[in-house]
Amino acid sequence: MKNKPPYAIESVDHALHLATLLQQENSLGVAEAAERLGVSRSTAHRLLAMLVYRDFAEQDADRRYRAGPVLRPGDATSAPVSLLRRAALPHLEALVAKQRETANLMVLAGTQALFVASVEGDQVLRVGDRAGRALPAHLASGGKALLAALSPGELTERYADAGDAVDLPRLRRELALVRKRGFALNDGLTEAGLTAVGMAVPAENGAPAAAVSLAMPSARFDRDLLPRWVAALSATTTAIEEALRPQ
Repeated sequence: MKNKPPYAIESVDHALHLATLLQQENSLGVAEAAERLGVSRSTAHRLLAMLVYRDFAEQDADRRYRAGPVLRPGDATSAPVSLLRRAALPHLEALVAKQRETANLMVLAGTQALFVASVEGDQVLRVGDRAGRALPAHLASGGKALLAALSPGELTERYADAGDAVDLPRLRRELALVRKRGFALNDGLTEAGLTAVGMAVPAENGAPAAAVSLAMPSARFDRDLLPRWVAALSATTTAIEEALRPQ
């Protein structure tokens, strides 16, 4: 599994994480960046200044930061990422507290599943934080759950330029099974030794904006426990959907 290196350079990690956040979200202020990275506002300001200097970021007239030329163009997501993250985090934390496996929140951007929030499990052998990463949606469990909610036409449009990289008829069959079951599996498709169960957050109108996955080392995956994990995911996604409803 791809986890954080034991001798990670923290400042580089912060800068790369911040660049990813800028690419995924509409804009960030200094205070928001500091909160997301868990650093002081002065540190966040210095990191953003360097990203601006290297064209990874731009500052608007309202003093907020957006993705710069280096991070564009790219598939964007229409999902309200900041709102989704705020609504989902308490429920991801509750899910992890009960299941002790890593929980992720992801959105769909083109044919990529973007991980916008991650809460690690507390076991020694665990899946690491995936926030900021992007994986092929047709391989990731949460990505498949989101693709399954698209109309046939939308799916065809997204993969129009995929060529031989994606077997679309096979993908359609797999997504039909995902719709029937209500959840999706990723058993070593994105990383060797990693298994994940994913489910879309319910949506009243249109396609769901996000999905939640529970990821674990494949050595700990047990199909007899799958109903328990699916039930936990169902409760979590329902709670997130309720948190997103206008009050």
